[in-house]
Amino acid sequence: AIVWDEYLTGPFGLIAQYSLLKEHEVEKMFTLKPGRLPQADVKNIIFFVRPKLELMDIITDNVLREDRGRSPQRDFHILFVPRRSLLCEQWLKEQGVLGSFIHREQYSLDLIPFDGDLLSMESESAFKECYLESDQTSLYHAAKGLMTLQALYGTIPQIFGKGECARHVANMMIRMKREFPGSQNSIFPVFDTLLLLDRNVDLLTPLATQLTYEGLIDEIYGIQNTYVKLPPEKFAPKKQGEGGKDLPTEPKKLQLNSAEELYAEIRDKNFNAVGSVLSKKAKIISAAFEERHHAKTVGEIKQFVSQLPHMQAARSSLANHTSIAELIKDITTSEDFFDNLTVEQEFMSGIDTDKVNNYIEDCIAQKHPLIKILRLVCLQSVCNSGLKQKVLDHYKKEILQTYGYEHILTLNNLEKAGLLKSQTSGRNNYPTIRKTLRLWMDDVNEQNPNDISYVYSGYAPLSVRLAQLLARPGWRSIEEVLKMLPGPHFEERQQLPTGLQKKRQHGENRVTLVFFLGGVTYAEIAALRFLSQMEDGGTEYVIATTKLINGTSWIKSLMEKLEPAPF
Repeated sequence: AIVWDEYLTGPFGLIAQYSLLKEHEVEKMFTLKPGRLPQADVKNIIFFVRPKLELMDIITDNVLREDRGRSPQRDFHILFVPRRSLLCEQWLKEQGVLGSFIHREQYSLDLIPFDGDLLSMESESAFKECYLESDQTSLYHAAKGLMTLQALYGTIPQIFGKGECARHVANMMIRMKREFPGSQNSIFPVFDTLLLLDRNVDLLTPLATQLTYEGLIDEIYGIQNTYVKLPPEKFAPKKQGEGGKDLPTEPKKLQLNSAEELYAEIRDKNFNAVGSVLSKKAKIISAAFEERHHAKTVGEIKQFVSQLPHMQAARSSLANHTSIAELIKDITTSEDFFDNLTVEQEFMSGIDTDKVNNYIEDCIAQKHPLIKILRLVCLQSVCNSGLKQKVLDHYKKEILQTYGYEHILTLNNLEKAGLLKSQTSGRNNYPTIRKTLRLWMDDVNEQNPNDISYVYSGYAPLSVRLAQLLARPGWRSIEEVLKMLPGPHFEERQQLPTGLQKKRQHGENRVTLVFFLGGVTYAEIAALRFLSQMEDGGTEYVIATTKLINGTSWIKSLMEKLEPAPF
């Protein structure tokens, strides 16, 4: 039997489905929770857990409640993901249960494939650990993951990076390479370049509302390990004459990845361009189904029947995405969504970033969700290189008085992370950065985009702009701006064994792996995919990250849970 740390079930599901584990003699699967382990007629129980102390307490409880008198006795084993932890083992020892585990191993799960061009470590606290707790464990895991990738796909000849964490990861990779001379392999390199980017080089992008189809699904419903749960009413099969008596109550769970043809086509489009694609597809599909009336001969009928499964899959895929698009449209056409977006776009284009914003004040007064307020205030702070002290104090006072003093720790975390800060130097660098990197484009084409700014309807993600400019004309052209952004920028070269240097064929694309340390949003992924598809781009991008995030999940990871005192 396997006992799962619940957080790991999602990522593992992308690698090994239950059916595969069953073939390898896994009889039962349980979720890790306090109390006695469920009855199961098995000899071995394996705990799959992240090395976290609070989980060790639950495991201790499970082991101590095990009935030692029963026969046959069950053997315990523990697998730490992604690394063993001395602290956890010491803790289990102090509780007197370490000896109960026959095997204590680690399962090195670093980069998990989410799609053909997307890998994630799904380490939810990586950003907080790096920037608030100065804990670089996740950076070590990132370096390990990159070493594994190089062992499989060849040494990456060029490494570029920007940010403190990027510098650490590159240093660790170089050191690991030196310490394991055997890691020099003779595989022809798949990647030409590795670009390491710190999330705190671009704090702005995740705070803004993503406006691609996939980005909006994530903003509104949250995509967990490629799955999304949606309100079931929209997906109830429509039966005549029943008047919807028994509507489903379980949320509808759908997997979203590029294996689904239609999704691959629309996921990265601006939401305003999705409707026309769906209606075009609907016409094509109904025309295909009409064909059956024209099938006269046995051969024609046979051919129609052979295409049927594919057509039915396309039809149900279209029905699902039409329903999702309707759900999203209900939200994007609401007044509140529009007001919120207007304020975001004003900040990003540099309008009124230095004074208290009326809309934010109104939202606080009406007690809108706290995360929404924090996203806007942080966005304003980032677009103004920090707020004037009295503006910052005003916001803090309003937030604490409305939502409770226990949020003072959260505000403190946001300050530490650089998301919410007072303007110390008295200079606002954002306008210079915005103009030099062309982060704001007034004439954005959402239907047939010609620039990455379509993913936020006007704002081009800074992180992706850096990747784009690195490919050409190169970072030398933006030295001044790079110095304004936090952390060092650097370049390293890794020697390739003779005979493995690439001779580029004419018209062959370069492949760049962009690794976001601290999280990446679906809109940034869409922007990089857009660059990969550009006719004259010349670069294909593969994306790796510590975690797939959106503004909400990101701010949530920085919030402190402080229980108000029971007065």
